[in-house]
Amino acid sequence: MRAFGTSCTFPDEIFSDRLPEPENGDGQQWSVPDGASLTCSGNYNIDSDTPKGFVADEKANTGPGYKITYSKTGKNWAVVSGIKGDKVFYERRLFGKDGVIRTVWIEYPSSLKAKYDPLTGAIAASLRGP
Repeated sequence: MRAFGTSCTFPDEIFSDRLPEPENGDGQQWSVPDGASLTCSGNYNIDSDTPKGFVADEKANTGPGYKITYSKTGKNWAVVSGIKGDKVFYERRLFGKDGVIRTVWIEYPSSLKAKYDPLTGAIAASLRGP
């Protein structure tokens, strides 16, 4: 998958149902009949967001059923993970020098943690950009 020079790799035997590409071409999403989904995308950093700013905003999100349980930042990347309703999510963002934020988002039912937790680290680590 490539959007704005973004790429990520994942087991396509699991994430096999590719959804239609958005009209703006900013990414791609795959779903699984068991309720899991994967999104790999790229967007212009129009708000000059930073890794620490992104994590702070996510931690401040008080939406119903939304809770950050893990976060970490580096010089040009950030990771957040948590609960969103009855699902677990994991998001990794790369903040490119080209002004693009590249993102991988993995979401799955909490009941399937044993299946998806081992996959998320490798998928997130595969996120690349120019």
